[in-house]
Amino acid sequence: MPETTPGLEVFPQFSGLYDLVAPEVAGLTDEQLDWDSERWEWAKWNIRRQVSHMASFIPNWLLRQWGEELFPNGFSELGPLADLVPPPTTEIVRWLDEGRYRDMPTILERLKMALELCEFILARETLGSMRAKEIPRPNTPPHWPQFVKAHPTGVRWHPTEHLFTYLTLEGTYRHLYFEVITHLYNVQRLKRAQGLTATVEIPFEGYWALPDWDRSEA
Repeated sequence: MPETTPGLEVFPQFSGLYDLVAPEVAGLTDEQLDWDSERWEWAKWNIRRQVSHMASFIPNWLLRQWGEELFPNGFSELGPLADLVPPPTTEIVRWLDEGRYRDMPTILERLKMALELCEFILARETLGSMRAKEIPRPNTPPHWPQFVKAHPTGVRWHPTEHLFTYLTLEGTYRHLYFEVITHLYNVQRLKRAQGLTATVEIPFEGYWALPDWDRSEA
């Protein structure tokens, strides 16, 4: 793929992610959305929180971790999407504010906006510019040595410091895509654990396709 390839062509998957997630959770009751289990690691977050996490981590990455690099003059150019800007915090934010974003239609609306943000940024980038932009991650979470196996490019380790990586914008977008489809796979496992049938076919790639990934079922 040439370095001049537009960002939207590098990651065309983002235009169809909402149409994978929304049908999978359509028609579920509150009881089904809130079912969880301590028996399996993948079942500790219920379906509602799995989807809320998708809607939360995208703006956390693109506007908190990448905000100064991508929007050096501030977020006003985002228009209505500026509502996604996360509040300043040093805490790890796993999902949306559950007081404000509780019902699934509201969570899905935030997810739709987050995916629009993805495409807004992609429309301004090329493969070359995404590979040239890089951020340091001195406190890379310990599960990233497994994640890196799914990244042919975009992630490099610090030569001497433990769990210190550098991540390009290309690598970030690949991570966002892999995270969404992996959590959607968890949604499907949570449904099957309740005797429900999965609705959509998820691409078998990324994190959940790694040979050492836990693909256990109830």
